[in-house]
Amino acid sequence: MDKFTTLSGVGAPLNLINIDTDMIIPKQFLKTIKRTGLGKSLFFEMRFDDDGNEIEDFVLNKPAYRNASILVTGDNFGCGSSREHAPWALADFGIKCVIATSFADIFYNNCFKNGILPVKLPQEDVDKLMDDAERGSNATITVDLGNQTITGPDGGSISFEVESFRKHCLMNGLDDIGLTMQKKDRIDEFESGRRLSQPWLFA
Repeated sequence: MDKFTTLSGVGAPLNLINIDTDMIIPKQFLKTIKRTGLGKSLFFEMRFDDDGNEIEDFVLNKPAYRNASILVTGDNFGCGSSREHAPWALADFGIKCVIATSFADIFYNNCFKNGILPVKLPQEDVDKLMDDAERGSNATITVDLGNQTITGPDGGSISFEVESFRKHCLMNGLDDIGLTMQKKDRIDEFESGRRLSQPWLFA
């Protein structure tokens, strides 16, 4: 998993509440177990019409937001079914940070395990960042995880909270496998000892 330290990029404003995981990545795209390739299907039914043509008014289809790396959105983001494909699709598209007033718990947890920083902020702060994002590609937003601040294009700074262990994992690029591999020496030592004490398990 890539490390998340500081992110500066375009913020896309998606001013909707209760965006569920089926809106983020519709069910027909859940057949794969790969984390790559899902970005093209992100918000599929919102981005494309029935003929597969782009819907021009959707924010991520607008030229200013095609390379957005931050999503500023509404309350209860990621609700619905507990599909991990939702953060996979966001990450594959290039979204590394999602800012909202609240998230569904499972989606929130899955974000950290896939290198995405979900930031919970009061409504007034989300409104300010939404206004910043609506300025387009010239309005860069900077997210500094180390200092736990978000800086808008005018230089104003907003502080956010994040649990220390999750912060550590993101800043060091550690998912569950990475955390396990930090104990590789002890795992190898245990396996070697077990081969000696219980050789029949390996016959």
